[in-house]
Amino acid sequence: MEFGAVLQTNPPASRTVQLAKLAEVHGFSHVWTFDSHILWQEPYVIYSQILAQTQRIKVGPFVTNPATRDWTVTASVFATLNEMFGNRTVCGIGRGDSAVRVTNGKPTTIAELRESIHVIRELGNSRAVDYHGSKIQFPWSRGSELEVWVAAYGPMALKLAGEVGDGFILQLADIDIASWMIQTVRRAAEDAGRDPAAVKFCVAAPMYIGDDWEHMRDQCRWFGGMVGNHVADIVAKYGKAGEVPTALTEYIEGRESYDYNQHGRAGNVHTEFVPDAIVERFCVLGSAQEHIEKLEQLKALGVDQFAGYLQHDNKEETLRVYGETVIPALTEHIRAKA
Repeated sequence: MEFGAVLQTNPPASRTVQLAKLAEVHGFSHVWTFDSHILWQEPYVIYSQILAQTQRIKVGPFVTNPATRDWTVTASVFATLNEMFGNRTVCGIGRGDSAVRVTNGKPTTIAELRESIHVIRELGNSRAVDYHGSKIQFPWSRGSELEVWVAAYGPMALKLAGEVGDGFILQLADIDIASWMIQTVRRAAEDAGRDPAAVKFCVAAPMYIGDDWEHMRDQCRWFGGMVGNHVADIVAKYGKAGEVPTALTEYIEGRESYDYNQHGRAGNVHTEFVPDAIVERFCVLGSAQEHIEKLEQLKALGVDQFAGYLQHDNKEETLRVYGETVIPALTEHIRAKA
């Protein structure tokens, strides 16, 4: 299992770079960032500094979208970074959340997301692609390699992830829900004639090492609110009795409003509706051993990467314990089974 750290690009940018360097020291393979250009600093500029000051870490947005950036610009950024620093980028993408909603926009359609994935991946891999009726290719790009991982919750997005994604990003660590969604993506991949094993599975959730459960829950409750935004869209489209597990849809009944200016922040006052049980199910909290036990369950489901959000007050200590205890334990666990 690989490990990623998910950061927000809050100023100063040097702090984001510092945390990325620390993540590499502690054995993380990926550093992801939010991509919401109004709420936080521009991530692609910061990626250049992260890559310049590290040796092996891979970087990418968690996640970008087809609406706020021209697809060719997105692909050009990745191809340029790959030329500068080697192939150390990955593109996480979804229909759009905070980046579009903060300007009163709407997420893109599944069809638009599908087309954008194709365009970004082809150009990001130094290949030609048809775009708006023209065949285009970066004449300066040679040997660039870019995987596109699709973030999804709803049935149609999960289907798309299985059909075209190099990876699938699930932003919650509930074992039962993860099992259902991974199976759904695998089935979609198989129905599309793909090898289901070719799709990489990434589960992402807040990771917090500690023993004060009330404090940890309060620091990570924002995550249930963030997930709730996506769930609300699913319920609006499919109803509560749709295909999605009730464990994912029932908890948002008390959801009234959401302020994107507090998006992804500990102490978000619009996430009080999220019950303690959901915080514990969706996140990875507690001692190192409790983290290991939950991650082993996810690994058994076929999860290839766990990406931990660090939007709380215990960033350095959590990274340290992961580097010294959690990551080695999961690595030894994998080696023992090999």
